[in-house]
Amino acid sequence: MKPVWVLMCAIGVVGSNSLVLSPIAADVAGAFEGKAASDVMLASAVYGGTTAMSALFLAPRADQIGLKRALILALVILVAALTVSALAPSLGVLTLAQGVAGIGAGLALPATYGLAADVAPKGQESATLGKVLTGWTLSLVAGVSFAAVLADVVHWRSVFILMALMSGGLIVLIWKMQVAERPATEVISPFRAFRVPGLLPILLAVVAFMSAFYGLYAYLGAHITTVLGYSTGVAGLAALTYGVGFGVVAPLDRLIDRFGATKAAPIVFAALLLVYLLMALVAEQGVAIFAVCLLWGAVNHLGLNILVGQLTALSPSQRGAILGIYSATTYVAMFVGTAAFRPVFETQGFTVAAILSAVCIAPALVGALWALRRSKDVLIPVAE
Repeated sequence: MKPVWVLMCAIGVVGSNSLVLSPIAADVAGAFEGKAASDVMLASAVYGGTTAMSALFLAPRADQIGLKRALILALVILVAALTVSALAPSLGVLTLAQGVAGIGAGLALPATYGLAADVAPKGQESATLGKVLTGWTLSLVAGVSFAAVLADVVHWRSVFILMALMSGGLIVLIWKMQVAERPATEVISPFRAFRVPGLLPILLAVVAFMSAFYGLYAYLGAHITTVLGYSTGVAGLAALTYGVGFGVVAPLDRLIDRFGATKAAPIVFAALLLVYLLMALVAEQGVAIFAVCLLWGAVNHLGLNILVGQLTALSPSQRGAILGIYSATTYVAMFVGTAAFRPVFETQGFTVAAILSAVCIAPALVGALWALRRSKDVLIPVAE
């Protein structure tokens, strides 16, 4: 199997575990006396917290031991944590196991993104990264959907067993993968990595991008079921449609390689801002939301490709540390966005929440325009 497909599957497994508890929470709660679905989601929160901490403090170690070895270690941790999750005798044990899984995920994501840059042919970095990012589509379309069916037909424990087996298979494939390792001579402190030129503006764009996405996505299902009156099954189609849009646009990633991320970023972020405004416009129109979700997934894919691609290019010797900061920033933005959008959604509704997402994207768009202007100033000599 080609390295890019192996890395895509690695993202798919990590992404599936990130999202899988939500649809099967009721089934999991039923196995533990006196527990509710909301209690089960505590395990998901713990997973997110340990993922952020791991990405920030352990990912820099990946630069020292090599990204390939780091990814193998991360998957070993995931195999152990997912196995314990499958066998958990209590919700407390399941929550603890998911916390350990977060440690593995926080190391796996930066290592996978970094390896995508290492295995990419020259001049095809964005196209290769785009294929790897399609692993998130696997987790949304195949992983989460199949997990819900598997939990219903077999048992929720079988979901974690399957993910543990897939992680084990990936260890073998990654072990055989030929990668030119460039281990760093020293461990880079995540706080030292913050001083890499160009990092902070990109991280600000990441905060804007992720807050806008997670803040709105968190309440999309509730809007479809409680306001529009559709069933939970129909609401699930919104995530499916988003995932399809995220995946089908991958061939356009080569255009980012062709024109450069600096030129592509303003166009993509402007398009994303318009998508959020369009979502606000059709919020009460039911079926139209699904069409916008398809477009939303497509534009988000391109935006994510640009951000991760820019980060991987900043400093190859500190790639693990930089991408660890990125992953930690993503999970912090997910928490902040979800919390900040809740009162807006509850008091003003989904339409205003979508407008707020558009407002969140505005700083990323301004930053992209400023970077483009600055790049032109550098290239064009100033007349004396």
